[in-house]
Amino acid sequence: MITVFLHNLALAVFAGVILSALVFAWESAKHVRLNPQDRSDGVRVYGLQGLLFFGSVREFTERLSPANDPDEVIIDFLDARVCDYSSLEALNPLTERYKKAGKRVRLRHLSTECQKLLHTAGPLIEVEVAEDDPHYTVARI
Repeated sequence: MITVFLHNLALAVFAGVILSALVFAWESAKHVRLNPQDRSDGVRVYGLQGLLFFGSVREFTERLSPANDPDEVIIDFLDARVCDYSSLEALNPLTERYKKAGKRVRLRHLSTECQKLLHTAGPLIEVEVAEDDPHYTVARI
């Protein structure tokens, strides 16, 4: 349909790629999930699922509220990934909101790539990574 409208196959392919990327970003933004679980020691663990990137940052930050959380919160990234710097920029004000409320936020199960993004962000963000975070290596056969 786009080819008929544009009369150019190259432009039609380019338009299709752009459209696919936009649909992917829109769908991925809707699929960020936070599953809260309260532990017996009073810590709330949010299991994050999905991709955290510029399209999903707003929904992610709106779901977390220091007023409704206990003194210690862990955000578990076992089933999630930090994809870009806009998501890092979202983590910083989030941790600041919890600090101002006198509460502590820790991040757990960050992938190696996520940890590299945090490290290269330098002073842009202050995040406390959980000490009990396991370190995985790739098995070589």
